[in-house]
Parts: sequence; C-alpha cells; structure tokens
Amino acid sequence: MATPNTAAQETERAQRHNFQGTVVSDKADKTRVVVVRRQIRHPLYEKIQRKKSKFYVHDERNESHVGDFVEIAGTRPLSKLKRWRLVRVLKAAPKIAAPAGGEA
Repeated sequence: MATPNTAAQETERAQRHNFQGTVVSDKADKTRVVVVRRQIRHPLYEKIQRKKSKFYVHDERNESHVGDFVEIAGTRPLSKLKRWRLVRVLKAAPKIAAPAGGEA
C-alpha cells in the first residue's frame, strides 16, 4: 500500500549554481567549454577588475555551438573536469554560410 507524500518526503533540491557564458569550444562530443566573464570591485582599492572562468559543460544533445550564449548549472561530477550541465541556449551565434565552391 502506497503512503501519501508528506512534506518530509518531498524535500526540494538545494539551489544550484547558475551562470551565463559564451561557448568557446565545441570540438568534443557532448562537451562544451564555456567562458563566464564577470566584473568585481577590489575590496581595498575599489578598482573594477574583469575576471573570467572556464567551465567544462555537459551538452547531451550537442545543441550548442561556438559563439552561443548559454546558461549552465552545477551538477554532480560527470568526468574529471565536467561538473556543469547545459540548461539552455539563450542566444544562438549567427550562422556563417560555407563557401559554395571548393577552393584549390
């Protein structure tokens, strides 16, 4: 006999880290490299500093490509470097048409 769900059984997942960044590499299958750029103010000197972090992201359906602006979320370790998953593509990069004729 199944018991009705109680509040204790329906504990929600903890808030995950979410970032937005740009895909800089899509060469590996189901893996993307995403750069997240941010600006912080130095605590003592109060100068604005630009920082960037590089994340290896799991993209199950290979739906993102170089130049896309994407949202990523933290997840369990998937490999040695991959600890992030692709949530969605926020803005796709413009498609560049390949040359029609073969150049020698």
